[in-house]
Amino acid sequence: MLSCFQDALVRHTSLVTQLVSQDQRVCIHFISVLFGLLCSMEDGSVTDLCIEVLIQITTQLKLEQTIRCLLDECHKELCNMPSMRGSLATLTLLGKLVDAIPALADELVMEHGNLMEHLLRGLVYPSEGIQASVCYLYGKLYSSPVAAEMLSGHFREKLFPLFLSILDGAQTKELQINCLGLLRQLLKYDLFVSMIMNQDGLGESAKNIEGSSGNTSLPLVLKKLLLSRDETLQVASAHCITAVLVHSPAKHASAFIHADIPEFLFEHLSSSSEVLVWSSCNCLTLLVEEPLFFSKCHTVYGIEAVVRSLQGSLKMNNIELHKQGLLLFAEILTRQPEEIKLFTSSAMCRDAGRALQEAVSSPVLEVAAEALKATSAFLSHSALNQVCSNFLYYMCLNLLSAPEKTGPPSKEELSAVSELLQHGLPQISSRSPESLAFLSDRQYMEGAARQRQYCILLLFYLAYIHEDRFVSEAELFEAVQSFLLSLQDQGERPPLVVFKASIYLLAICQDKDNTLRETMVSAIRKFLEGIPDLQLVYTHHPLLLRFFLLYPELMSRYGHRVLELWFFWEESSYEELDDVTSAGQPALPASLVVLFQLLRSIPSILLILLDLIYSSPVDTAHKVLISLRTFLRRNEDIQVGGLIRGHFLLILQRLLVEHGASPSGASGNLPLLLSLLSLMQLRNVSEQELDSVAMKLLHQVSKLCGKCSPTDVDILQPSFNFLYWSLHQTTPSSQKRAAAVLLSSTGLMELLEKMLALTLAKADSPRTALLCSAWLLTASFSAQQHKGSLQVHQTLSVEMDQVLKALSFPKKKAALLSAAILCFLRTALRQSFSSALVALVPSGAQPLPATKDTVLAPLRMSQVRSLVIGLQNLLVQKDPLLSQACVGCLEALLDYLDARSPDIALHVASQPWNRFLLFTLLDAGENSFLRPEILRLMTLFMRYRSSSVLSHEEVGDVLQGVALADLSTLSNTTLQALHGFFQQLQSMGHLADHSMAQTLQASLEGLPPSTSSGQPPLQDMLCLGGVAVSLSHIRN
Repeated sequence: MLSCFQDALVRHTSLVTQLVSQDQRVCIHFISVLFGLLCSMEDGSVTDLCIEVLIQITTQLKLEQTIRCLLDECHKELCNMPSMRGSLATLTLLGKLVDAIPALADELVMEHGNLMEHLLRGLVYPSEGIQASVCYLYGKLYSSPVAAEMLSGHFREKLFPLFLSILDGAQTKELQINCLGLLRQLLKYDLFVSMIMNQDGLGESAKNIEGSSGNTSLPLVLKKLLLSRDETLQVASAHCITAVLVHSPAKHASAFIHADIPEFLFEHLSSSSEVLVWSSCNCLTLLVEEPLFFSKCHTVYGIEAVVRSLQGSLKMNNIELHKQGLLLFAEILTRQPEEIKLFTSSAMCRDAGRALQEAVSSPVLEVAAEALKATSAFLSHSALNQVCSNFLYYMCLNLLSAPEKTGPPSKEELSAVSELLQHGLPQISSRSPESLAFLSDRQYMEGAARQRQYCILLLFYLAYIHEDRFVSEAELFEAVQSFLLSLQDQGERPPLVVFKASIYLLAICQDKDNTLRETMVSAIRKFLEGIPDLQLVYTHHPLLLRFFLLYPELMSRYGHRVLELWFFWEESSYEELDDVTSAGQPALPASLVVLFQLLRSIPSILLILLDLIYSSPVDTAHKVLISLRTFLRRNEDIQVGGLIRGHFLLILQRLLVEHGASPSGASGNLPLLLSLLSLMQLRNVSEQELDSVAMKLLHQVSKLCGKCSPTDVDILQPSFNFLYWSLHQTTPSSQKRAAAVLLSSTGLMELLEKMLALTLAKADSPRTALLCSAWLLTASFSAQQHKGSLQVHQTLSVEMDQVLKALSFPKKKAALLSAAILCFLRTALRQSFSSALVALVPSGAQPLPATKDTVLAPLRMSQVRSLVIGLQNLLVQKDPLLSQACVGCLEALLDYLDARSPDIALHVASQPWNRFLLFTLLDAGENSFLRPEILRLMTLFMRYRSSSVLSHEEVGDVLQGVALADLSTLSNTTLQALHGFFQQLQSMGHLADHSMAQTLQASLEGLPPSTSSGQPPLQDMLCLGGVAVSLSHIRN
């Protein structure tokens, strides 16, 4: 029956627990019955099943009263037992219950404190099964920091000596494992570690407890377990030793060393168990921190085991084991006293060298790094003999062969290095200071001595590349300079790899305030002149880039190539830097920090970057562009616009001369350059006069556009952006001159006409963004031509019906395109379709005009209706920018109609649909009437006295809402619209309500004076979806 209940509990947990928990009295009774069954049964399988069901139902119900009931039953059962003989089931249940509900540990100790006395009774009872259950429960109690603190006195006075004796004499695996589990919990706390390791803190009563042993110590007990043949016990023992040592190796290591534990740990290094080897390495690494470890000569005994273990572990696929073994080896080599010889045979030294050589070649960076540390210690400890020379030779070749960021060296280069090392390494027997002095020697050097210098330099180079800087940077900086000058004095040219190492070390070791002497820079340049390609001596590092760009003599000759190599090998995630929409600015890579510092101090580097954008492969050019754009965005105080524009003009002129017929095929990087040029224009936040360079650029870019087709989107989009921003971001006098230059480009005008005609084309249509720019440019050109009566060289023909169709059936997700077309249409309406630049032509055969059509010509009444419906539909989209463009176009339309037929204008303004439209917009949210497009719309309806659209009472409600609003929080655009609304109402003079008039006057006086200036906001020029936009142009 119990088995069936358990099966139901597992299969239908929620249903069974719901049934059992309906009546708490029934639930408690059921648990009492189960507990009684548990205590009365002697069949192990039945008791196990009872325990399992009790744990399951208790944890599922999560009822505090039920848990308390079960704890009380257990406590009562233990108290009523004359002997611990039948306590196993109860103790097991308690242990598993605390394991399932860890919070019970604190409750058991606080509310059932005398339970500990029964646990002590079970610990001395002559049954290892009961003892194991007690140890398991103790382990769960001491796993809680609160319970452990409360039980500290109990441990010191009663538990510790008894427990250690039981661990020492345990025969069954269950008792040994549970004792070690309890020990692991105790060793988490510094207090218990001190008690266990220093037994003098124990009370006298503890030493007289029955069953305890006075001379048992933890190191001896753990040593006994290390000697067992059970791998689980060996690993657990090693873990316990480590758990003690991590508290303080200085305090506790000596006890384990005196117990000869290192000897057995060294023996375990030959085990086939990776876990045991790793655990032993971990213990030994902590033990070697104690000097006694070496005075006892444990390392001399164990070094062979370490080397053999290292050789074996490197064949396994266990990175953590590799790292731990190398760390142990390095610690031994570093701490071994010099007077005690570690390697007693050349064969052992050779085996160690080969193992390190293999580890250094590891593809895992962390392993290779540990191997390099161990190698450094090995070389400094070994007698710098033939074994060490061979090791150094193979290690150097391995390090040089490893693929770096710039790829592995060629076979020829490796062959040359191999020959150099074979001859030079055996001659090196000095330590670092002597080697530095020898490298600095300017006396005449014979062949063998020079070979030795080459080898020393290569060793320093490899060490510094792998962050092992064991000599002073300042001293090495001077030594390398002396070495190169010595070569120059003797008319020698070093091997490429040696010169590569020299340049790298000079760049790395050069202090920010310490520069090379002019003679040294000249010497380096002469050496470089004999090298066919800088890549042969290039190492990818930001400080090497700084080195070549810092000195004008080097930058003028090699700046272009070093920057090209730099960006080619850069692997940073540049796309993230270009994401201007992300919150905050992403952190710069260290490499770009160095480059940006150089750009701030040496702006002429920007010219090299421009050349790279134009001439490099597209991937490299893209990295350069993002870097330059990021620099310009983050350093707006640096005025480099003139420098960049002047150089760009030269590039563009050269391109048009060389590829005049088809500039789109001249360079795949031209769009990148043009996008940078448009960004430079966007940086000008205030109106500036266009200088001669700017005018020449306008001329050249317009010529470039005129030679392109509508499909050359990548070139045209940044070009159109540049032309548009140049036209809108300058003074009125410069606008007139710029417009005249651009209107003279017949090729550009012809291109715009083609693109406007493609707006509705289903096939071969340019991207929506480019069409936006084309309509905005056309509107701008038309306005400037009309305003300044500028000469027109090429007329643009536009079909009015096609324009209206584009507004009536807009493309998906093309709000900006609709806004751009409306901007164009508003300009045409304001000019009464009299533009000399833009000619509105009919689409095919037209019907005879009606009387109304004659009045409205060239518009027809059907076109007016179509336009009004299109504007209403676009307004309902509630896109802020599109809505402003719609209102602007509606204003121009009503002005146009009013000038020709006031009745028609009033009829359009008073349409019932306008009221529905207005209140749909007002329903957009709280204070929606303060949105600028809605204010302008209400102003327009009031102007035409459309009371059917906006009643007198509703105007009053708006005024009351304005009076309650905080005007200081409104944008300048909104304040301008509000000012216009008030002026319109004031001019009407029909506000009979005196209080409303006062409210209006107070609101007018409360408006900041800046609202009447008509100046656009500072953030007027934006790039929306890749399109250059002037918000004030679209709004007004």
